[in-house]
Amino acid sequence: MANIKSAKKRILVNKTKADKNKAIKSGVKTAVKKVNAAVAANDKEAAKSALLAATATIDKATSKGVFHKNTASRKVSRLAQAVNKMA
Repeated sequence: MANIKSAKKRILVNKTKADKNKAIKSGVKTAVKKVNAAVAANDKEAAKSALLAATATIDKATSKGVFHKNTASRKVSRLAQAVNKMA
């Protein structure tokens, strides 16, 4: 356990940031699962709306620094590709 005041604060701040990042990543995973479920159900309209929501969620996570921009781009690209293959 840390004895120095600044080290104690670092522990608290890091915990807070880790919890926030975990929540953001969880939201992204949920959005991706919704897109994949719509694709599996062959529901084109639901897939398109879920893709739009997932893209926004991923972009927001990227702007907050949770994901690298290339990772976000890859995720969005794969989701869009899956939705476009349905046609």
